[in-house]
Amino acid sequence: MKRKSLIGFLLIICPLFFSFAGAQTKTDADSSYVQGNYQKAIEQYNALLENGYQSADVYYNLGNAYYRSEEITQAILAYERALLLSPGDADIRFNLQLARTKTIDKMVPQSEFFVVTWYRSLVNQFSVDGWAYMALMLLAATIILVLLYLFSSPVWLRKVGFFGGILALLLFGLANLFAWQQKQTLTHRDGAIIIQSAVPVKSTPSANGTDLFILHEGTKVFVTDDTMQDWREVRLPDGKVGWVETTQIEVI
Repeated sequence: MKRKSLIGFLLIICPLFFSFAGAQTKTDADSSYVQGNYQKAIEQYNALLENGYQSADVYYNLGNAYYRSEEITQAILAYERALLLSPGDADIRFNLQLARTKTIDKMVPQSEFFVVTWYRSLVNQFSVDGWAYMALMLLAATIILVLLYLFSSPVWLRKVGFFGGILALLLFGLANLFAWQQKQTLTHRDGAIIIQSAVPVKSTPSANGTDLFILHEGTKVFVTDDTMQDWREVRLPDGKVGWVETTQIEVI
């Protein structure tokens, strides 16, 4: 076989081999979970993630393994990361809420205008890829409807093409906007989980700062200032704000 042909063959076959190997490893991890060997499953799922085999399914199964092992904080982290990749998955949301019931801190989120809640719910119906595929389908529909408008003879068909094309184009723009927002959420992650048993939230980024309140492991916070190396300003779902040490939280 000629050298160039051999290199081309290797470039094609190597990705397929590693993809197959990753699938086999996930199968092994799933098998360990089904057999009740949760610690082994945790090790295998984490190995998959470390090797770049990241998916909502892997994080979800990892969360289930942690939950079965009574490692609730790690289960919440895994579920949250799964939800970032697949925000519309009802099973992930249900298991995340179930895990949160086992945490100490019970937060009542600040009330928000119902339109904001509805809009966020709409954006979270699909992942980045889901909205991207939707945008492509809407673009194709727009082109077809424009052609229908340009080349149809009956007036009613031209009207369908004209108004339908405008609607499809608007929806195409919205799908792109939603995909961009989901991408921003994935890229700029501000959610974090308290990973220590009890964390004093300070009024200032200093060990000598006044203790405002105590948070416990598994509680979700939002990082609002990450400019300091050892401290992070965080905001709680109920609106409270304070400072915690960087080592006391893990970003989702």
